[in-house]
Amino acid sequence: MNLNDIYTELIMEHNKSSRNRRHLDKPSIIELGHNPSCGDEIALEVKFNGNSIEDASFTGCGCAISQSSTSIMIDLIKGKSKEEALELVEKFISMIKKEITSEEELEELEDAIAFKNISNMPARVKCAVLAWHTLKESINKNE
Repeated sequence: MNLNDIYTELIMEHNKSSRNRRHLDKPSIIELGHNPSCGDEIALEVKFNGNSIEDASFTGCGCAISQSSTSIMIDLIKGKSKEEALELVEKFISMIKKEITSEEELEELEDAIAFKNISNMPARVKCAVLAWHTLKESINKNE
């Protein structure tokens, strides 16, 4: 099994999983994300505890790319500070734009590295970054 097959399997696993697809009890913010190009929609629920992200979840509908990217992002940001989460957002978007290609620099993204070649499918880029932009908005509004 090559690396692309592993990434595809990871994306499909997160798309089918419901562990991050739920409502939070008393979220600090619910931020809506919408991709008008394809109709993907998410409602990202984030619970902050001071400067850190205590919990996060989402509901919504869309393609496997948008739904799995959201789930993988949530796994990555839980327990992180707002600043760390924003750094991860910037790193993910830079990876998608191919501004960062070093495996060493991308290690911090953990499973989100599965989307590093999504730029080869331009129609799917907005799907992959939807949750990440939505997270950035939710953090900025909670400052």
